[in-house]
Amino acid sequence: MLIAEILRGKGSGVQTTTAEATLQSAIQILASERIGVLVVSGNGRRIDGILSERDIVRGLANESADFSAYKVGDLMTSKVFTCAPDDTVASVMELMDEKRIRHVPVAVANELAGVVSIRDVLNARLREAEAEQKEMAGYIAGSPQG
Repeated sequence: MLIAEILRGKGSGVQTTTAEATLQSAIQILASERIGVLVVSGNGRRIDGILSERDIVRGLANESADFSAYKVGDLMTSKVFTCAPDDTVASVMELMDEKRIRHVPVAVANELAGVVSIRDVLNARLREAEAEQKEMAGYIAGSPQG
């Protein structure tokens, strides 16, 4: 299965914010949209970074920091691992495992085309496994007994 199939099912809409936005405004978006990540983009298409719940928790762990003064750019991850719509679900799952990340932006010609989460990838792999199981059961049921 390809990442494009996941995007067809869930849509390509992505919540973004800018590096200059306040951390408070980013948290409000995460909470209201019930999502775990925001893509950081100055123009809504270019991927400048990513802000995850984990990034926020790491920032809050610094007890001496003034939380209200944080901007998204202060906590965002700048090195973003992306995938393409024609990448396989298995390869993206491997990337997520290797890099210990839960969200991967999908890029086409270096522009944002969607985001897939670990949940999206696991659900796709589960559907693939169920389809393979049904196919195998049908093959066994239809095969001649000797």
